[in-house]
Amino acid sequence: MTEDRLGRAVERVWPGRQPAWEVLGGGITNHNVKVEVDGESFVLRIGGKDAELLGIDRRHEVEATRAAAAVGVGPEVVAVIEPEGWLVTRFLEGEIPPPERMREPDMLRRVAGALRAVHAAPPVGGRFDSFRVVEDYRSTAFERGAPVPPAYAWARQVARRIERLRRPAPERSCHNDLLNANFIDDGTRLRIVDWEYAGRGDVFFDLANFAVNHELDPPAREALLLAYFGEVRPEHVRALELMRFMSDFREAMWGVVQSAVSELDFDFAAYAAEHFERLERTAAEPSFQKALGD
Repeated sequence: MTEDRLGRAVERVWPGRQPAWEVLGGGITNHNVKVEVDGESFVLRIGGKDAELLGIDRRHEVEATRAAAAVGVGPEVVAVIEPEGWLVTRFLEGEIPPPERMREPDMLRRVAGALRAVHAAPPVGGRFDSFRVVEDYRSTAFERGAPVPPAYAWARQVARRIERLRRPAPERSCHNDLLNANFIDDGTRLRIVDWEYAGRGDVFFDLANFAVNHELDPPAREALLLAYFGEVRPEHVRALELMRFMSDFREAMWGVVQSAVSELDFDFAAYAAEHFERLERTAAEPSFQKALGD
């Protein structure tokens, strides 16, 4: 979206108020704009095209954002602009902690506390099942004429084995997209933004998603489990190892779908290939093979 169009969008939301605004970085599929008006700061989030093909439901995003705000983890929802479903939230002061900071013991405790609060909240309306998501992404890519990498067939077979080991997993409200850019630290509270993939799911997907995206080594992964559960059980370690694979499988297939539908100047095919390569490395690790039962 051009700056002219963004400016018109801001004017539409705050007509005649002459707000100051700037584009926020970090988003691949959405446009995020910080808006200052009458001494207050907001974020206007304009969703990208064909979001439904990625499994995004804007109603569920709003519900999950409100639920996260209610437990002190997400930003306050100020308005929803229809019919597009643009989201206006209160701007969160703070900074995105660098990835290396997120791996430190005290930060792992804060992350675990934030995730526990989210997972303990009343369940949101949408569902997020990583095993179905990768299948849906494959179908969408096929329908749109995008080539599905050969590694998909092998990864799907591994995923079926993981699914048998994880069933039945209790469903809790989860974020499901714990990239580093989605954490805001104001020095007192650690909060999480971007709830568009949120839904009821397996808490171990959230924990694994965070672990993979922040490159936690085995001791750091155990520290995360200890901070979250208060103890580290063998079944916790096993579940985390297995769902690390599913985190990258979802991300890889997300990239495959984006390569078919997105109009952005971004190399989604390379993004997908990167995550396929990483899940192959995960599958080769002795800890993963032990968790899978080989």
